[in-house]
Amino acid sequence: MESELVSIVLVTWNSAPYLRRCLDGIRQQTHRSREFIAVDNASADASAELVAGEAARLIRNDTNRGFSAAVNQAIAVARGEFVLVVNPDCYLLPEYVERLVEALRSADDWGSATGLLIRARGYDIEPTTEIDSAGMRMTRNGRHLDIDVRPAGRTEVFGVSGAAAMFRRSFLQDVAIGGEALDEDFFAYREDADVAWRGRLFGWRSLCEPAAVAYHVRRVTPEARRELPPDVNMHSVKNRFLLRLKNQGPYLALRNAPFELFRDLVVLLAALTIERTSLPAFSWLWHNRARILAKRREVQRRRKVSDRELREWFR
Repeated sequence: MESELVSIVLVTWNSAPYLRRCLDGIRQQTHRSREFIAVDNASADASAELVAGEAARLIRNDTNRGFSAAVNQAIAVARGEFVLVVNPDCYLLPEYVERLVEALRSADDWGSATGLLIRARGYDIEPTTEIDSAGMRMTRNGRHLDIDVRPAGRTEVFGVSGAAAMFRRSFLQDVAIGGEALDEDFFAYREDADVAWRGRLFGWRSLCEPAAVAYHVRRVTPEARRELPPDVNMHSVKNRFLLRLKNQGPYLALRNAPFELFRDLVVLLAALTIERTSLPAFSWLWHNRARILAKRREVQRRRKVSDRELREWFR
C-alpha cells in the first residue's frame, strides 16, 4: 500500500457512450498520486478499447460477473491507501479526489466519503440544477434513499452512493466477509447500502464533503421502474431482502416491523401481479438461504455497534 495513492476503479459494461466525458474527469484530477484500474464485464461495445489506453491496468472478464465482483477484482490488485469507485456515467470535477482524501484524513474512523453529486443527463453528462446524492439515508420501511438536499458543509451520513464513492483501504479490508469487500451475491444494485450498513455495524463512519463535486446520470429510479430491464428489477427486489437478512439485528427488526412488513407485502403483491419477472428473487433467496445465514452469523458476530445505537439513522 502506498500512502496518499488513490486507486480509481471504473467498471464498464456497454458503457461506451459515457466514457469520453467520464475519462476526461478522471484525467484532469488535481490529486496526482493515483492509479487507474478498469474492469470490463464482457461489453459488446467499445468500452474495453476506450479505457485500454487510459488505465494502468485493464481486467477483461469473459462474462458479466456483476458490479460487485468486478470492484472486488480491482480492489485485489489496487495499491492505493484510498479506493475511489466511479461509475461510467459520472463526471468528476478536478478537485473531487483531492477533497475527499483531505476529508477522510480528518479522522481515523471515517471509512468512506462522497462528494456532492449533481444529477446530469445525456451521454455528455451535462449537469442539471437537481441534487442527485449528498450521501445515503435509511428509512424505517426498509428503503435506502439518496439525500437530495445540499449540506451546508462537511457532514456525517449513514453511507455513500456507489456512483462516486471513496473508501479507505483499511475500511474495505475490515468489512470484507469471505474475502469480499462488496458482497457478490448482490451482483448489482444496493451493494453500496450493504457495505454502508456493515461498516456502521463494525464502527466506521461515512461523510459527505460538498466541496467535492461530480455529475451523475441516474438511470435506475423508482419512476423509471417499468422501463427498466427485468433483471434489474429482479436484483433490486432480491437485494432489498438480502440487505436486511444480513445486517438487521432483532431490535431494529422489531422496531421497524410495522413499516417494513407493509412495504414487503406491497413488493410481494407487485411481483405476483404486475411484475412477475421479479418472482425469481424469492426463489433465489430460498435456495441460497444457507449461504445468507452464514454471512449473517459472521456479520453479527463481528459487530461492534448495537442496533439501539444505530436506530437514529432509521427514520
